[in-house]
This record gives sequence, structure tokens and C-alpha cells, in this order.
Amino acid sequence: MKAQSPIKSNEKGQGLVELAVSFLVLVMILAVAVDLGRVFFSFVALREAAQEGALYASLEPDDSPGGLAAIEGRVRNNSDGPVDLSDTTTVLVDIDFLGDLCAGNQVRVTIGYTYSLTMPLLGAIIGTQTFSLPASATSTILAPACP
Repeated sequence: MKAQSPIKSNEKGQGLVELAVSFLVLVMILAVAVDLGRVFFSFVALREAAQEGALYASLEPDDSPGGLAAIEGRVRNNSDGPVDLSDTTTVLVDIDFLGDLCAGNQVRVTIGYTYSLTMPLLGAIIGTQTFSLPASATSTILAPACP
């Protein structure tokens, strides 16, 4: 008498199919984790640069073109990684003085960054490879005193 095989003939490739499907799901989870980590790290760098610019503007408020360039330079020189802040095509810096340039009023520095996804498959799923990543900081102007 011949021994029966525990695997039926129509189930021979089932394990391989399950492995392939599971592997795709795990790769997608890994891709999302990598890109979300990069987004968070980039946001922290942008936020820090905006805070540096707002702090500098609160100590040296000047809305002349030269003064705004000095504040923007302070923002752009804050870091070169993970975001290259010196790249004017992907990083936009906006400086707004909320009121007069005297103590007690506020200054807001806003940075917009065009973020590119690392994993192309992820971009195909969400429908875009790039999106805008904003960060802003507001600080109170400390000097000079209002007349």
C-alpha cells in the first residue's frame, strides 16, 4: 500500500504565493517607514532653520532689502543636511514683520520645501512624487523700543 502525501496536489505552490504576498507587504511597510522618517527629519531641520531666522530677526529687525537678505542668509546657512537650505529652487523663505519694527511686535519666518519621495512605488500609490513641506516660527522683536 502506497503512503499518502500530506500535501494535496493543488496546494503545492501555496507557501510560495503566501511568501511573495507577505514580502510585498513588508517592503511597502519598509518604504513608508523610510520616507516618513526622512519627512520627519527634514521637518525638524526646516523648523530649526525657521527658529534661527526668527530669533535673528527679533534681535536685528530690518525690513530693508539688505536686512531681509541677512535674515534669509541666516536661515539658509543654518544647515545643509538633510535639506539643502541654500537651494533656492526647492526651498523658499518668507519673512513677515507683523506690525512695526519695534519691541513687542512679532516677526514670522516661513520656509517651504519641495520634498521628493525616495521610493517611487510609494509615489505611484499616493499619486505624486513631490509635495510641499512647510515650517514656520514666530518670535517677538526685542529691540529697538517703540517711539
